[in-house]
Amino acid sequence: MIWYLVKLLVSALIIVLVSEVSKKLPLIGSLIASIPLISVLGMIWMYGEKVNVSKIASHAEGTFWYVLPSLPMFLVLPWMLRKGINFPISLTVGVALTGVLYFIMVKVLTKFGLNL
Repeated sequence: MIWYLVKLLVSALIIVLVSEVSKKLPLIGSLIASIPLISVLGMIWMYGEKVNVSKIASHAEGTFWYVLPSLPMFLVLPWMLRKGINFPISLTVGVALTGVLYFIMVKVLTKFGLNL
């Protein structure tokens, strides 16, 4: 139970840190958010729970492939906001775009023998 509480608190602390730093220093907040802290923490938590290293390797590889289709959202969202489109709509479009690109990525990778 303590392990889950530690995982929860450390993970939440990172999210709060990013949001608080971003209020005052947006570029520093972006830098912190861009570091793959959640993925690294996930792998550390898995290792600490004695998960087989092949599953950790699969997690790392899957994260690489899933990050790629998420990147366009970080260009579409600010572009839409600067065009005066409100945040909820801009975020919804960005997330929907990411979902479509995830789907396409999985289909393309399957054709090359990589099943995520």
